[in-house]
Amino acid sequence: MNRTEMLERVTNRTATWDLIVIGGGATGVGVAVDAASRGYDVLLLEQHDFGKGTSSRSTKLVHGGVRYLEQGNISLVMEALKERGLLRQNAPHLVHDLAFIVPSYTWWESPFYGFGLKVYNMLSGRYRFGPTSRLTRDEILQRLPTIKTDGLKGGVVYYDGQFDDSRLLINLVATAAEQGGALLNYVEVTALSRDDEGFINGVRARDRESGREFDLSARAVINATGAFCDRVRRMADPDAVGLIAPSQGIHLVFDRSFLASDSAIMVPHTPDGRVMFAIPWHNHTLVGTTDVAIPDTPIEPRATEEEIDFILETAGRYLQKPPTRADILSVFAGIRPLVRAGDGKNTAALSRDHTIHIDSSGLLTIAGGKWTTYRNMAEDCVNHATTLAELDERQCVTRTLPIHGSGAENIAGFQAEAWGDLAIYGSDAFAIQQLANSDPGLGTALHPSLPYVGAEVVWAVRNEMARTIEDVLARRTRALFLNARAAMEMAARTAELMAGELGRDEAWQRQQIEEFQQLARGYTVSSTS
Repeated sequence: MNRTEMLERVTNRTATWDLIVIGGGATGVGVAVDAASRGYDVLLLEQHDFGKGTSSRSTKLVHGGVRYLEQGNISLVMEALKERGLLRQNAPHLVHDLAFIVPSYTWWESPFYGFGLKVYNMLSGRYRFGPTSRLTRDEILQRLPTIKTDGLKGGVVYYDGQFDDSRLLINLVATAAEQGGALLNYVEVTALSRDDEGFINGVRARDRESGREFDLSARAVINATGAFCDRVRRMADPDAVGLIAPSQGIHLVFDRSFLASDSAIMVPHTPDGRVMFAIPWHNHTLVGTTDVAIPDTPIEPRATEEEIDFILETAGRYLQKPPTRADILSVFAGIRPLVRAGDGKNTAALSRDHTIHIDSSGLLTIAGGKWTTYRNMAEDCVNHATTLAELDERQCVTRTLPIHGSGAENIAGFQAEAWGDLAIYGSDAFAIQQLANSDPGLGTALHPSLPYVGAEVVWAVRNEMARTIEDVLARRTRALFLNARAAMEMAARTAELMAGELGRDEAWQRQQIEEFQQLARGYTVSSTS
């Protein structure tokens, strides 16, 4: 994953690509992994960084979707539960089981939710994560010492999956590259090209770092830009009717003490019709999410005051110590790429089923879906794309394809718990630890409130195509999402380390720090609304 070498490979190529994928989020990268592992020549282009949009802003859950079970979408739930199991199998360093407790404050809730969650577990079949069972009041207090006790009757425990979304995405980029794919961040598609019959046969792209433009031909072009897919569709057809009904969800991050547990809380019903979670994540407490229809799709969405107040109020009903605005360490917002149905106003009721659309020019768009089902979506997309491109049919192999980093368990002496915070890198943890040991400055924490060290910055630049402070502190590490103010204080040292690796000067460092500080302020919350 060396960007300079990857860019040279792309610009020096004269042959036509089998597939060009636009969009470097979960869907696009999943398509690149699938296509490359089948042996097709695939190129992926992302105008920002991998995962800059929705794919780094999820609730960090690999799950079937309890809400979709309630909606009666059994097929989606079963598909997602199967994919949940495959993800744990293929990326065990990033996906793990998590106990979710549904507390009951009225007599009927435990039997009611208990039945539904037993059905949910049953639908998992051989991919189930753990048993569903009723809990007494005392058992819940033992598992959740900070839960509100007034009126607590008991509850239900069930199991789902948890992951780190952008770390998984970066490992998928590495997997696609290892399979022979070409992937570039900071390359923007500015136009679509057509053959003599008017069908899409390639793209014009611009390297945002150098400004250089180049034309690339392909047998099929895939639009996998998620919530932003309608913008690309309108490159092919300015009058294209929108596919996406965008919805915004936000999350608040607090100190671990608010949950103080290895179990999560699931609230099955909130006033806006969503499920709400309080989850332990990277030694912090993450609470979310909202569901608000929005008119457009900004690349850097911002939480509204109403959303922040809604989560604080809802969390306060279940936590012994109600969180306040002053307790918020970071707030982040993401846009759900929901496929339009009806007027699109009640986005909480829209399904997460994916849609494949091929317009009259031959542009293939894949929209909708969710992180958990990215692999199945990619398989479906590549099946359609290879037919469209008239490529030889080849079987999908991603059901059992190990994701980069997952080989840790096959390395003699590797035990995740022994690697602490580096365990999330899986088999790469060894190399990062060696890097940290090689220079005392690289083994030093970048901030006392977070576990990240200088070696992780250097690793991200050398091996994970990080180009900016934001790439490192938001997506290669999760500093910005865990503690925005701490991340701001880490920016100068991060810029210094990156400049040494990228050959940048002090002016670049100053500009990077300024841009990151401006961005990070959007992840902070004032103590008064």
